[in-house]
Amino acid sequence: MLLEGKCGLVTGAGSGIGEAIAKRISREGASVTIADISDDDGHRVVEEIRAEGGEADFFHADISSPDGAQDLVDHVVSTYGRLDLAANNAGLAERPGLMHELDPADWAKVISVDLTGTWLCMRAELRQFVKQGSGVIVNTASGAGLKATPGLSAYSAAKHGVVGLTRTGAMDYVKSNIRINAVAPGTIRTPAMEAAGEEQMAEWAELMPTGRMGTAEEVAAAVTWLFSDESSYTTGTVLEIDGGYMQA
Repeated sequence: MLLEGKCGLVTGAGSGIGEAIAKRISREGASVTIADISDDDGHRVVEEIRAEGGEADFFHADISSPDGAQDLVDHVVSTYGRLDLAANNAGLAERPGLMHELDPADWAKVISVDLTGTWLCMRAELRQFVKQGSGVIVNTASGAGLKATPGLSAYSAAKHGVVGLTRTGAMDYVKSNIRINAVAPGTIRTPAMEAAGEEQMAEWAELMPTGRMGTAEEVAAAVTWLFSDESSYTTGTVLEIDGGYMQA
């Protein structure tokens, strides 16, 4: 198993990509803390991991709060004795619309979770990694963090910021045995996307060079590789998982 004996956390792990990451790293031998603001979803994922023989627990975390991010890391360390892997995945997007129509409250909410929340988690995780002398972070960025995304100005700005945090952090800690990378998923079939309906998803699929949407499990496989020693020479990378969309 790629991650046997490792201890990790995944934010936004109550559904979608975060859930898939948590389950995949558990199957690869890691103990995992499921962090989410939805207690019901979080406990469900824990139960499903345990049913497969994995070791998992749930922590209610508001990662947009400095105390929330630090409390999460403290919980993992107190539960498992250390923290080896951190997937900063929690995020949300505003309702699509033009920039001049965006409500400041909606802007603030997206930035507070997607960008500030990622930074707060990294800050808390890095404190522990520096103390330990090792650790791996994988942030969930987006194709929206690599190119213009019409109608989603707050989300695109936040994800561009996550890319910047990833690359800068990687260089800041490259001499400290700490690796920091990101994944940039394209259009991925998740419960949130499925809520748009099959007709809309079919339209999205047609935009992909592959002719289909990606799966959360495909993103989770990439995150697992970035966590593992098989990617030991990889840091500061933003891995596109988008069926070739960025290259089309």
